[in-house]
Amino acid sequence: MESNELRIALFSGNYNYVRDGANQALNRLVGYLLRQGAQVRVYAPTVPKPAFEPTGTLVSVPSLPFPMRSEYRFPLGLSGKVRRDLARFAPNALHVSSPDVSGHRAVSWARTRGLPILASVHTRFETYPRYYNLGFTEPLLEAIMRRFYRRCDALVAPSESMAQVLRDQRMNYDISIWSRGVDRSVFNPARRDPEWRRAFGIGDDEMTIGFLGRLVMEKGLDVFSDTIDELKRAGVPHKVLVVGDGPARGWLENRLPGTAFAGFQTGADLGRAVASMDVLFNPSITETFGNVTLEAMACGLPVVAAAATGSQSLVSDGVSGRLIRPGAIREFAQALRAYAEDADLRRAHGQAGEARSLDFDWDRINQSVADTYLRLIRQKRAAG
Repeated sequence: MESNELRIALFSGNYNYVRDGANQALNRLVGYLLRQGAQVRVYAPTVPKPAFEPTGTLVSVPSLPFPMRSEYRFPLGLSGKVRRDLARFAPNALHVSSPDVSGHRAVSWARTRGLPILASVHTRFETYPRYYNLGFTEPLLEAIMRRFYRRCDALVAPSESMAQVLRDQRMNYDISIWSRGVDRSVFNPARRDPEWRRAFGIGDDEMTIGFLGRLVMEKGLDVFSDTIDELKRAGVPHKVLVVGDGPARGWLENRLPGTAFAGFQTGADLGRAVASMDVLFNPSITETFGNVTLEAMACGLPVVAAAATGSQSLVSDGVSGRLIRPGAIREFAQALRAYAEDADLRRAHGQAGEARSLDFDWDRINQSVADTYLRLIRQKRAAG
C-alpha cells in the first residue's frame, strides 16, 4: 500500500476557527497528504468567520462555545449527518487530535469497524486546570485522557520529551514522533528590521526580550511578568516586545506598563517581528513541542525556556539558550540578565539555535505520519 491509497478521516477540536500551533501543523499535514494523492476529510467545529481558510474538505461537527473561553468550541459528538458522511467517505484510517467528545465518539465508530486509529497529542490538556484554580481536577482529567488514548492503536507526539511524559503516564505503548518544521523563508535572521523596532519605541542597541504566542494564562504569563519585574528591580536595561493576542492581553498590558504590543502577526510580518527580538522568553509548560521556540531559533535568537516538554527537545542548555526549572522566577531573571549584559553570548547561542533549526524539514516530518498510517493499516490487516 502507498501513500496515495490513504483515506484519512481527521477529527480536530479546532481546525481553523482560532489560529494556533496545533491546527497549523494539522493543516500542513493535510496539505502534504493531498499533494501525495491521498484523500482526507476533516471533521471539526466551525464558525461563520474562522481565523483562516481550511486546507482540504472540512465537515462541521455540532459544538457549543466554552463557558469561560467563548472563542473556543466544545464538540458535542457525531450527529447523524456526520456519521452518514463518514460512511460515504469510507476511510481506511482514523486520526484524532483532541480527546474531546467527538474524538471519543469517532474512536468508538472506528473500533466497531476495525479501522486503525492514530491519535496526535498537541498540548498538555491535563495541566490547564491549574491556571483556573481547578488543579484538583487534574488526576480525573488525566484518567479520562488515559482511557481515550489507550483505545487508539498508536500515538504521535511532537517531541521525545513529550513522548516520554506519555509513556510515564501509561497513555499508550506505541508512541512515535511527529515533530514540527519551520519555514526558513519566513523565519531567518535577515528578517530583522530596526526601523520596525523603532516604530515601537525600541532603540537599535536596546536588548529586547520577546514573548510570542497566544495571550492566555496557561502560556505562563504570570511567570513572564514576575520575571520582568525581577529584572526591573535589579536595574537590568531591557525592552519587552509581545507578539500575539488573546483574552489575557488586557491583563498583561496592565501588568507590564511600557511593554510594546505588536498584536497578532502572520507570514512575513511574523518572521519580521520574531527576528526583531534579541531573546525569546518562553516560560510555558503546556506545549508538547513549542513551535514558537523553533521559530525563534530559526531567526537566530537564544531562547530562555522552562525545562518542560517540547523545549527540552529543542534547546540545548548553555549552548543555544537556557532551560530553567518551571516557575523559578529568580533563575529565569538571571538567565535573561546574562544575555542582556553579554551581546557576544547572545550572538553565539543564537547562531547555535539557528544551526539546530535546520534539522526540521516539513515534508520529511509529515511523511513520518503517512508512514505511521500505512504501518497501522498493515498491522490491522495482518491481525484480521
